Amino acid sequence: MKLLIPPPIIALLCSLAMWGIAETFSQTRFAFPFQSALAGAFIVVGLAIDLISIGAFRKAKTTVTPLAPEKATSLVVTGVYRHTRNPMYLGLLLILSGIAIWLGSPVNGAILIAFVGYITAFQIAPEEARLTKLFGSDYERYRARVRRWL
Repeated sequence: MKLLIPPPIIALLCSLAMWGIAETFSQTRFAFPFQSALAGAFIVVGLAIDLISIGAFRKAKTTVTPLAPEKATSLVVTGVYRHTRNPMYLGLLLILSGIAIWLGSPVNGAILIAFVGYITAFQIAPEEARLTKLFGSDYERYRARVRRWL
């Protein structure tokens, strides 16, 4: 399966959908004290995880692009990768969660679930198959000890 849509574009489309849903169902919006601060915290943590993850790939001198996992030259299993096999996608999910909190629309929870489902099925599963072929038992051992998302 050829992966065609970069995950950041998927996240951008999801954020646009969340905005549209929040506007369409404005009567269901909620607000609470420190809502903006909490939303900002989620976004900052998501961005930090993404930047740290990209930095780990750069340090290992391997490809960052999720569209061509077969170009990976090394398996990154240190740092944040000790806790999640997919920190870049986790970072995007946290950013989207921050946007959902900021928009205050409970309906946007469905977009978050759809994002996780889509990324798992169309990005992570194909990547895992390619990485298994590329790194064999090293990747299998890594998969066995580190969770996919958290």
